[in-house]
Amino acid sequence: MTDPRPDRHPPVIVCLDPGHPSEVGRGARGRHLTEITAAWQVALRTKRFLERAGIRAVLTKRRESQFVANRARAEIANRAGAALMVRLHGDSEGGSGFAVYVPDRAGLSGGVRGPSPAVLRSSHIAGRAFHAALSPHLQGLLSDRGLHPDTATAVGSRQGALTGSVFSHVPVVLIEMGVLTNPRDEAVLASESGQERMAGAIAAATRAALAALRGAAPK
Repeated sequence: MTDPRPDRHPPVIVCLDPGHPSEVGRGARGRHLTEITAAWQVALRTKRFLERAGIRAVLTKRRESQFVANRARAEIANRAGAALMVRLHGDSEGGSGFAVYVPDRAGLSGGVRGPSPAVLRSSHIAGRAFHAALSPHLQGLLSDRGLHPDTATAVGSRQGALTGSVFSHVPVVLIEMGVLTNPRDEAVLASESGQERMAGAIAAATRAALAALRGAAPK
């Protein structure tokens, strides 16, 4: 007998990487909020948004303070077969607002050169769509500091790409959600309403990036 149920496709998988602690330290901190806490709380909220939309979200940590090296974080996304890796961070340099980063060239870390040309292309596609969707969702809450290559970061400028990008076999984007040393940005990311809005924006941007990647896939 023919099964009358429609075909069930496996869910799309996204890897959410709440930054730090890692081999580069515990990250930024404001007067009241650490990057570790901000990234963890927003990651949990983003996971709920994505799973309501039928997207499976895999985290790179099991608990907020767990140490995971950046290479291992990328390998978790690779093993999961993620369609996209979204790395969540908070900044500490001057200014205010969020920024998105994607690799635009291969870098060298631990004797490994990467990401591959295919991952560079797909990360570029994902990053443009991610940033374009993120900005309107956060308008009026945080300023938009733009879309940048990994080389605009301290680690990326030394290596050619961030470590999480070098070892990634899947498209990868990184968002600096705000500048934690800026009191206004810190207050946004410390509040439940601010975290919820950031998570909703990241989820919407992730869905836009996935759609862009599907549209660019060979037919």
